[in-house]
Amino acid sequence: MSAAPPSRALLPVSRVLRLCLHALFLGLLALASARAAAGPAPHAGWVTGLCVLLAAVYAAGVRAPAVRRSARAAALWLAGVGAVWAALLAVSPDGLWIAFPLYFLELHLLRLRWGLVAVAVTACAAIGAFVGHSGGSAGPGAFLGPLLGGAVAVATVLGYQALYRESERRRRLIEELIATRAELAAAERNAGILAERERLAREIHDTLAQGLSSIQLLLRAAERTLPEGAPAAGHIARARGAAQENLAEARRFVRALTPPDLAHGSLAGALERLCSGAPGPRVRFSVSGTPRALPTPYEVALLRIAQSALANVVRHAAAGRAEITLTFMDSSVTLDVVDDGRGFDPAGAASGGGGFGLPAMRARAESLGGLFTVESDPGQGTAVAVTLPLPVEA
Repeated sequence: MSAAPPSRALLPVSRVLRLCLHALFLGLLALASARAAAGPAPHAGWVTGLCVLLAAVYAAGVRAPAVRRSARAAALWLAGVGAVWAALLAVSPDGLWIAFPLYFLELHLLRLRWGLVAVAVTACAAIGAFVGHSGGSAGPGAFLGPLLGGAVAVATVLGYQALYRESERRRRLIEELIATRAELAAAERNAGILAERERLAREIHDTLAQGLSSIQLLLRAAERTLPEGAPAAGHIARARGAAQENLAEARRFVRALTPPDLAHGSLAGALERLCSGAPGPRVRFSVSGTPRALPTPYEVALLRIAQSALANVVRHAAAGRAEITLTFMDSSVTLDVVDDGRGFDPAGAASGGGGFGLPAMRARAESLGGLFTVESDPGQGTAVAVTLPLPVEA
């Protein structure tokens, strides 16, 4: 089938236009039959019979689902309609009027190229029939009428198809915007939940857990200063036990609030799983230096930065390869994400030309006193690096 709108797009306006076309076709046939019956036409019986036959063929094609689904069936139906119409032209000049609705049928059911050919053939047949019935004395109107009718039909159909394509483009854009807004809302909810979990984990780790650990150390120091068997020693031992139990409970809370990617393994393991499950480019993960335990806020920040940077690689870089490296040094830990993609201008992104990914990564790094850098040039790939200084006791 041609560029005709699919069946799903039969809006009320489209249905009305089709009904008008059917009414025009059948009305012109009825008019031709009535004129033949009322006048002194020599072939009135033939004209009436051919009009009835043409109406029957037309109605059969309109109600046949195959004509709407198959270009071959539509072409065969149009050939049948054209054959009966040609016979009607041979016996009555009133058959010329049927050419105008035929133009629309041909342009609607056939591909544009073949539709234009069919319109030209129909116009030539109409002109030839008019000249034949007029005995060779036809004026310019015999030629201009069918040609102008065909031109009007072509312009109308092409204009409608252009409007339909624009309407479909806007409909798809609206659907994409709605879907994107829903995804963004869900992402914001999840990000808010994760951010709150991370904040609580940091607060418990940095305040409650550290305070209980300090209390335990102070009680141990106090216990050593007491003489053996002193009455207060038992109280101090029980206080130490309570502090130890509450410290363990606080650490369980921290582990429970840790992101799921870190809940059952180390940061290196989470990064390796991230690389192995990344769609698009081949991503390799490596560890440099001697791995060491990191505070939960550090692990969360590095994991989130790696996820965000890798998401940028997948969505925007069009890279073939990428590499994530986690480097442990004596006083710092560094995460590098490098790709061989199309690159970009970091200055343009920093001035507002980019999205929120890079500023969010930079904010995470700087919240822990770290350094975040981006090196890239158009066509030269991108390197993202974050360095976090480690506390004295990590």
